[in-house]
Amino acid sequence: MSKVQLYVYDLSNGLARQLSRQLTGRQIDGVWHTSVVVYGKEIFYGQGISITAPGQSHHGQPLQVVDMGETAIDEATFHEFLDEMREHYTADKYHLLDFNCNSFTNDCIGLLTGGSIPDWIKDLPSDILSTPFGAALRPTIDAMFRRPVPGAQPSVPVIQPQAASAAAAASPNPALASTLLQAVANQAFSSQSATAATNALSNGRSSNSSIATVAAPIHICTNTASFHNVLSTHRAVIAMFTSQTCPPCRMIEPVFERLAHERTQNAVVGGGGGIAFVKVDLGAGMANTVAGEYGVRVTPTFLFFKDGTKAHEMKGANAADLQSQIDFLLWETYPPHPHTQKSISALDSVSTDPILFTQVPALDTVLAKLTSFIDKSSLPPTSSQATKHTLTNKIVPWLKARFPVIKPTNAVKTPPASSQLLSHWTETTRELCAVLPPTELFPLVDMWRLALLDGSVANYCTSSPRSTTDPVQLLLVQGVANMGQAVPARNYTLTLLRMLSNVFSSPALASAMVKRRALTTILVNNLLHDDAVVRTAAASLGFNVAAFVQKERLEQVRQKYGPFAKSEEDGDWEVEIVSAVIEAIQNEKDSEEIVHRLVACLAFLLRFSPVHDSHVGSLLEVLQAKETLKSKLNSSGFSPNGVKGPALQKLITQVADQLC
Repeated sequence: MSKVQLYVYDLSNGLARQLSRQLTGRQIDGVWHTSVVVYGKEIFYGQGISITAPGQSHHGQPLQVVDMGETAIDEATFHEFLDEMREHYTADKYHLLDFNCNSFTNDCIGLLTGGSIPDWIKDLPSDILSTPFGAALRPTIDAMFRRPVPGAQPSVPVIQPQAASAAAAASPNPALASTLLQAVANQAFSSQSATAATNALSNGRSSNSSIATVAAPIHICTNTASFHNVLSTHRAVIAMFTSQTCPPCRMIEPVFERLAHERTQNAVVGGGGGIAFVKVDLGAGMANTVAGEYGVRVTPTFLFFKDGTKAHEMKGANAADLQSQIDFLLWETYPPHPHTQKSISALDSVSTDPILFTQVPALDTVLAKLTSFIDKSSLPPTSSQATKHTLTNKIVPWLKARFPVIKPTNAVKTPPASSQLLSHWTETTRELCAVLPPTELFPLVDMWRLALLDGSVANYCTSSPRSTTDPVQLLLVQGVANMGQAVPARNYTLTLLRMLSNVFSSPALASAMVKRRALTTILVNNLLHDDAVVRTAAASLGFNVAAFVQKERLEQVRQKYGPFAKSEEDGDWEVEIVSAVIEAIQNEKDSEEIVHRLVACLAFLLRFSPVHDSHVGSLLEVLQAKETLKSKLNSSGFSPNGVKGPALQKLITQVADQLC
């Protein structure tokens, strides 16, 4: 028995851990490269299959060593397996996301131990692609790694400006994102890897040239472990069993690759779901065991799996039948949302742009009020002076320059807020939150409300960890504490709701904030506030939350295939919000503006709800949502004789009839 280990490296050299939250809104600890260590050698895939002494590759020492067990397979048999794999794991087929070092090590581990590499390594591409930045970056990565010429000579991939434009729009720092991606590509495609491969091949093992360049959306499976892994991580799987000596296979293969590209481009993949196209070459590795398990004896044979269970089998090279069977499987796995067929013209005419509070206050007056509170606080004199200096000489001057009350005709563009300025301001905010009650903090919140309309401030808040360095979270915590008071401070509540509405001026910050517990708590509790002005601000925040959520869902519906809800918590969150909005609509009898925003909010939540059948549908019946909405059309629900605006009347009628 020989020991089998997995060496794990970080291709980003720590950059992913430092920058991922800023770029993607999610913590990603590394861009993982793996290799197999067995029989005293380290084997990995980059520019072909490479063999070195353990820890002596260009990647240096591993970040982590994972014990994968032992193997009873002898070294000679393993090298025969590697010789066969060299025809498939060629440099021109390498793809950073879909066919990489981890694909290779998973095949090796499957042969040696019958297991597979850890999920946190296998699932990394899905984790990245499930973020807005990752999804926008996908075409750039494809452009870097897909090589259309079979057997093309590999070279280090380079990001082209035109290919990166979509990703840049989704990133708060496109230059930084480009640098990180290029660094990862250089590491993955290091020339030393090619040298190692060449040396390995010269030591008695020849390599056949690539037979065909594999399209990026297609998985390659050469053993049962890797095949079962694809089945367990994708809801819909289409597997093509092929052979290099099969002429019909060569005829249908371009059709299969085209359909794979088109259908995965139209999919929302991630969260353990999604669609996978798989090639199983019966002459590669242990692929015959996969064929034997499913009774495949001829090529080409196509197997169609739904939720891990074989649903259909097709033999032969009929392109029309193949497309029909693929589309039927995807329709059956991901049926269209039932509301896509409903016509709600009144809702379609409602803009989904966020409601923002852009009024520039008299900043000198705001500052004077805040400093008067600071003077009466328990801050030590030196800290008090430093805090007032920061506000008076740094923060307020920048706000005045960035948001002038009267815009000069030939104004010089104000530079973005520096990270140093924002760091000082955040520290000042933390100190003041510790010593001032909510009744005296509202001038500070009003400054942040205005500042969040600037992209550099929003990006700073997006990249800040959710702790004492996140100013929005600091003020949210104070807002939750304020609600626990016998008489919550109205001025703080109102200003905080307006500040949170302005969060939605930045899609990245909105994505990071939209379902935070504290924000939901503040929203739900203030939809029923006694003060109409506060209720208006709460309804505005609710509108922004629902509009943002609907935009994400609408994009998924337009893309046709794929799972919506990522977890059970999504359903619980939606039940809480919908319940609060319906109760607020029921209680609002005076302001048409509030009713309009609340009804639009409810409609946005319901229209493409991923949990409509499991959570929301029965709730609407229990809460009598339809009756509540229609009551607003007469005196029983709105004083004195029902809402008067024709647009609102039409919206209420259509939402009640079509969505409730």
